[in-house]
Amino acid sequence: REVAAAENRQDPRSLLEDIFRRADTDENQLLDIQELAKWIHAKITEHITRAMRENVGLFTAIDNNPRNGEVSWDEYHAYFLRIHGFSETYINSHNKKHSEMPRALKESIMRDRARWAEAARNDPEKLALDEFLAFTHPESSHRALLQMVEDLFEKFDRDGDEQLTEDEFSDLPSEGIGLDLREDRQQPIGGSEDRRKEFRHLIDKNKNGKADRTELLMYIDPRNPRHAIQEAQHLITLSDTNLDGKVDLSEILSKMDLFLDSKMVDTEKSFHDEF
Repeated sequence: REVAAAENRQDPRSLLEDIFRRADTDENQLLDIQELAKWIHAKITEHITRAMRENVGLFTAIDNNPRNGEVSWDEYHAYFLRIHGFSETYINSHNKKHSEMPRALKESIMRDRARWAEAARNDPEKLALDEFLAFTHPESSHRALLQMVEDLFEKFDRDGDEQLTEDEFSDLPSEGIGLDLREDRQQPIGGSEDRRKEFRHLIDKNKNGKADRTELLMYIDPRNPRHAIQEAQHLITLSDTNLDGKVDLSEILSKMDLFLDSKMVDTEKSFHDEF
């Protein structure tokens, strides 16, 4: 299981040593891209499977006032306050502006409210079960991934034919699953040729020169192994000081914060920073 973030920070060195030892399947004291990607892919799959399983229990626990098969913002907000140590008296009668609440918590509530608005498709004040998964774990929600595909088409399907061409795809931002679709870009992102290769080899499965919704959904799905490979390559590039294409334990420990915040260690936080 993933280790809680708070526990990660208590003894980060021993945590990284343990993960390194478990990921180093050939026991040569080095992690190559295949070993690192295999470990990260397993962590991603484990996280998504657990998120989907636990979502039902959390939804049921929060849906209690009244228990009607929907979670209201008020129900969720009461749950949020409760898990952050506020009394029932405060929860039932408090200043809506939370004037005495620490700033970090107020900012967390604001972020939750923004994500809630994105997840709510029918009623802005209530979430059904699938909407609640899109709110708590968008990376695990088929509905949220479908919406990302729709957003891609809306923004980049220039000729409106409901398919993305190689030219259209090569103009996309290159941040991977956390595509920022909100900012207009006047110029294509650099590395256009890499994007074209990615389109040909990873997206256009039927080799017709275009990507439909199914192909794009497979591409952005976090369980697609390409995400783990890209993350592994990113980590190795930033930490491989002797340029042997692999990382040893000392190289990992010299970039401790990089690895602790990555999907190699804290998969959930890394996903939620992207979405």
